[in-house]
Amino acid sequence: MQFRITSNDTHSNARSGVISTAHGEIPTPIFMPVGTAGSVKAVHQRELEHDIDARIILGNTYHLYLRPGLDILEKVGGIHRFIGWQRPILTDSGGYQVYSLAANRKISDEGVTFRSHIDGSKHLFTPEGVMDIQRKIGADIIMAFDECTPYPCEYGYAKKSLKITHDWLIRGIRHFHSTQSRYGYQQVLFPIVQGSTYPDLRKESAEFIAEQDQPGNAIGGLSVGEPHEDMYAMTELVCGILPKDKPRYLMGVGTPENILESIALGIDMFDCVMPTRNARNGMLFTTQGIINIRNEKWKEDLSPLDEQLGGHVSTFYSKAYLRHLVISKEILGAQIASIHNLTFYLWLVKVARQKIEEGTFVEWKNKMVKVVSQRL
Repeated sequence: MQFRITSNDTHSNARSGVISTAHGEIPTPIFMPVGTAGSVKAVHQRELEHDIDARIILGNTYHLYLRPGLDILEKVGGIHRFIGWQRPILTDSGGYQVYSLAANRKISDEGVTFRSHIDGSKHLFTPEGVMDIQRKIGADIIMAFDECTPYPCEYGYAKKSLKITHDWLIRGIRHFHSTQSRYGYQQVLFPIVQGSTYPDLRKESAEFIAEQDQPGNAIGGLSVGEPHEDMYAMTELVCGILPKDKPRYLMGVGTPENILESIALGIDMFDCVMPTRNARNGMLFTTQGIINIRNEKWKEDLSPLDEQLGGHVSTFYSKAYLRHLVISKEILGAQIASIHNLTFYLWLVKVARQKIEEGTFVEWKNKMVKVVSQRL
């Protein structure tokens, strides 16, 4: 993997660049649609590639490990072949799922013992084992195993958790570099900065992660309920420490406003379930603001979902028709809304790249933050 910066904004820490992988190039800043179990919910791979132009998607280690399981993924030759997607894939480590399964897991120095949400079976994730699992899944970018602390989080717990995450990282890096990629292309490992909302812990973690000199770095443990001001403060602090010549990935973020503000702080990569999850509930993100398509006001609105956005789905289908589908609980409604929202998210980062290269990013960002946050 290689990362080259193509432009730096002169009025912020925003930058545009290109990540090169064995499965293609990823322009940054970039948003990664979440394909938890090998599927971006309600969206065909064909649509991801041709309509949405997703350059990379995300898969989930925990879910893919449980179902369909590693045997079938190895048998077919990895996740790309299994799902019919030949662009890059990133897999998270399962750390967030461990965090969300608080009632069904036990954390120790060795790793995490948990019970499957599917059948209750017992499993152990270790830093080494998670490297092996992700090797077998076959993603281009794999994440280190960490503990994602909740919010709010006591300082003492956050400090103890950080030590475990750092210890696990050393073990994971050592094991990763003692093993080979399974399917004939390079896989790279990204460590994850933790530390909750405590500046001293975030600084310690960012410095430790930077010292590991891996091809890219991530920031985890944010967008878990903390105020946006805290998220931005921690992101700014960490971006000031992580190396400038490597991509920075802010995990699980977020709203269009979050993405724009975080690009200004120096973030290159984002993922979030929001565009597809909210789509299934009738919330649309548009270039004019946020629409609740269930509202009566859209019942007879025959205008396109978003003419300015472009893309077949956003310009072909009307608000009235999509409202009808959503109210009627037609599956097509979730599909159209999901494609539309992802098209918007990919449009947003594409225009951000253009504005960075033109030198007008901050002015555009300040205007767009107000527009994309307003309810129509």
